[in-house]
Amino acid sequence: MKNNIGFVGMMGSGKTTIARELNRVLKDYTFVDIDAEIEKGSGKKISEIFLRFGEPRFRMLESEKIRKFLAGKKQIISFGGGAFEDEFNREIILKNCLTIYLKASPEEIFNRIKAETHRPLLSKNFSIERIKEILRKRETNYQKADTVIDTTGKSPYDIVVEILKVIRNG
Repeated sequence: MKNNIGFVGMMGSGKTTIARELNRVLKDYTFVDIDAEIEKGSGKKISEIFLRFGEPRFRMLESEKIRKFLAGKKQIISFGGGAFEDEFNREIILKNCLTIYLKASPEEIFNRIKAETHRPLLSKNFSIERIKEILRKRETNYQKADTVIDTTGKSPYDIVVEILKVIRNG
């Protein structure tokens, strides 16, 4: 059994929401949101880091936080949408987490996040096509997760029930 449970997938796929909901059931686990930890550690919003320092700086901060938290145990971790693209990150996440890819259709993702303004990769040309383009680039790596759960059209409760079945049978 791996030490932690980790969620990967596109922004808007439900990683943070589902991780929080799962944490309500698995009370002996700690909830960790890597993006929130980056913001806490840097004193800056993710969008500001992207704007002022660029994506490479953000990815470096992200990798540092991933390494730090994966040293722990009994955590439910929500990883940023691009965290699983880095080979080193992917390897340590897969080694230390029951990794769950929360998959959602581009239309579902669009509808979930269209009112949000803090998504740096979508700040320009925000559209279903842009989401499809990002998904095409990332899908191969997302599929390397231990399990895939489609969140499209499902309530957080139903998704958590599916995850608990995976954990029990895993």
